[in-house]
Amino acid sequence: MKGLDLTIRDYPLLVEVTQFIYREARLQDDHAYDEWESLWTDDGVYWIPANGEDSDPEQKMSIVYDNRSRISVRVNQLKTGKRHSQTPVSALRRVISNVEILSDGDDELTACASAIIFEATPRSERVWATKNVYRLRVKDGQLKMAHKKVVLANNESALYTISFLI
Repeated sequence: MKGLDLTIRDYPLLVEVTQFIYREARLQDDHAYDEWESLWTDDGVYWIPANGEDSDPEQKMSIVYDNRSRISVRVNQLKTGKRHSQTPVSALRRVISNVEILSDGDDELTACASAIIFEATPRSERVWATKNVYRLRVKDGQLKMAHKKVVLANNESALYTISFLI
């Protein structure tokens, strides 16, 4: 993917997109599930491919391939407190970098960012590296996620927990 050649005129858009991505990361780290869910469009898709980054999620297995309804179910399950793999919830911190706008269309734009995710549980600590690709739309004056693809650098390895991805 090649990024746009942004000019100084485009800087406010880059700042707005970067702030949106930072906010999304903070909500995930803080387990603010309702607020995180509110960042999605009604037709949003959350995809975490397995075994590479460009497989077809309709044809090949994915770690997560959720439509908007499934995103809501996943969030509601986390809020029940009965997700025993997350009792207590992991302490999380994301470091976001390399935010770039890849394309800017009339009604949506595509952006990407890199992330390092630190996860601490009572049993262990893990560090994850991801490439996140977002399709964002403006709805009611605010950016919303229409699509998010999270490519784990090690998505071909066994994953013992994926709750850090919400």
